[in-house]
Amino acid sequence: MLSPKKTKHRKWHLTAGTSGGKLASRTNKVSFGEYGLKATTESRITSRQLEAARRVVVRYTRKSGKMWIRIFPDKPITMHGSEQKMGKGKGALDHYVINIKPGTVVLEVGGIPESEARKGLSLAGYKLPVKSKVVSK
Repeated sequence: MLSPKKTKHRKWHLTAGTSGGKLASRTNKVSFGEYGLKATTESRITSRQLEAARRVVVRYTRKSGKMWIRIFPDKPITMHGSEQKMGKGKGALDHYVINIKPGTVVLEVGGIPESEARKGLSLAGYKLPVKSKVVSK
């Protein structure tokens, strides 16, 4: 799964990186491939969810196509152990997420027929916690 090799800060503030309902101004167009999966709602995507979506798309691209992941989860999320008392500082690092704004292109594919690309990307969209649609260049 995706995680940064090195970070400037081990733990972030809780509100860092929220979009406040604004539309994405970057990564909002299909740049590398021919078809893309665009998020239409705002949410956090974990590295596990992104990996699950990637596996679905790889099944459809096979050896002929190519896939690009346009986002990278770099925000650390901390958690306390279960059944622990309140206090005792901030919990240990648990996983990494990325905050997605509406309009962000999450995945792109190229080099495969349109029917396969649309089917693979729509199935990958079910693995993500955002509503999404398949867009073309």
